[in-house]
Amino acid sequence: MSSKRSDAPPNEAACAADQKLPLHELVLTGLQHVLVMYAGSVAVALIVGYALELPRSEISYLIMADLLCAGVGTLIQSLGVSMVGIRMPVVMGSSFVTVGPMVAMASGGQIGIAGIFGATFASGVFGLLLVPYFTRLLKFFPPLVTGTVITSIGLSLLPVGIKWAGGGANAENFGAPIHLGLALFVLAVILLINRFGRGMWVNVSVLLGLGIGYIAAALLGQVDLAGLDGRNWMEVVTPLHFGMLEFPISGVLAMCIIMVVTLVESTGMFLALGEMVGKPVDRRRLSRGLYGDGAATLISGVFNGFPHTSFSQNIGLVGMTGVTSRYVTVVSGVILLLLSLFPKAAFVVASIPKPVLGGAGLVMFGMVAAAGLNILSKTDLSQRNNQLVIAVSLGCGMIPLAAPDFFAALPQWTAPIVHSGILLTSVAAVITNRALNGRTDDIDAAAERAELESAAEDQAEATTPEHGSPGPR
Repeated sequence: MSSKRSDAPPNEAACAADQKLPLHELVLTGLQHVLVMYAGSVAVALIVGYALELPRSEISYLIMADLLCAGVGTLIQSLGVSMVGIRMPVVMGSSFVTVGPMVAMASGGQIGIAGIFGATFASGVFGLLLVPYFTRLLKFFPPLVTGTVITSIGLSLLPVGIKWAGGGANAENFGAPIHLGLALFVLAVILLINRFGRGMWVNVSVLLGLGIGYIAAALLGQVDLAGLDGRNWMEVVTPLHFGMLEFPISGVLAMCIIMVVTLVESTGMFLALGEMVGKPVDRRRLSRGLYGDGAATLISGVFNGFPHTSFSQNIGLVGMTGVTSRYVTVVSGVILLLLSLFPKAAFVVASIPKPVLGGAGLVMFGMVAAAGLNILSKTDLSQRNNQLVIAVSLGCGMIPLAAPDFFAALPQWTAPIVHSGILLTSVAAVITNRALNGRTDDIDAAAERAELESAAEDQAEATTPEHGSPGPR
């Protein structure tokens, strides 16, 4: 349980995230990240828009606003602005955890869209105020806990990929042979590229799989472009498009609770990303990342968006491809901003069939779980207490997936908490590890070393005139 999160020296760890790639590779890998996150992010805008019974033109506007906010948030996290942004390959998107409370607000009839955006803005402010206290919890996340949480993230994502592979959860012909065939075809393409490809081709294997799968789906008549002609060529998102923000107390409280949940989930994702990049996540880096989440959510409230968080799908892509440069996601942020200006282009991206995404999702989400298992392999799994921590934590985390109605008798306000498998795993892992293993000096010493490494890196960044911009070497 005393294994370090990274054995790389600070300067080598920094190089992994700050690596400059050729421009063409940056564009391809950046686009790959956008395709992976797109469907999950815009789904929030679609669901809330339909719940509010907005006209199609306004729902389309919500999607454009979501892309704008995702692009801004991604740039904040990847580039960093002062002490905001983790400066790692992070892609932001609308948090699906927020869908339930927002639909409840919309369905009640008393809180309109201005109230939802106001509650989003307020939750962003709350998150920013909470970060200094929240990062103190990092000492409760030794490798045993971190590995368990990351494994849970991967396991929690796998049902999403499986539903995509079947055609989408609400598909009338879910599990049809044509859906399964497309998903299997995309999966096979990705595996073949990784087996026989070299260099850049391996790095963009998911993009190639999605592209080849899209062509195959189009030839089979599975791509729906109906409505493309009715989209504008260009449209600019403006702040407060739906009117001045409103701050209903019930809505604000609900969204603030959601913010706590997303901060816990983001903590696990940042720890996972730190392991992949070889950059230990200490309190300093964690606070930057969580400040980035809060800032992105605050901005979203003003620009007609919803609470944003770091997307775990894209962390899976980092693990899958091994491309750890943050400049890749800088390009992703720019692409998202461009898509927010061109509705027709965004519509084409949205037309990627679910089974095509599912074939890629199965391998990417599985890679997240594999990253967690890799961390756990560095701990002493022969100790019974460590085995119990893993068993109890993963068992709790699987409850919402195995039995979605398990907590149906609890009050409605607990739904965002008990329906998050990642949150349940995190809480269970922290409590059981503390109860069974207590506090160990080596964990605290490792945390102190990570703090010193981060401080040294900050000083190096401050004395460097220019980090450089993404582009050809």
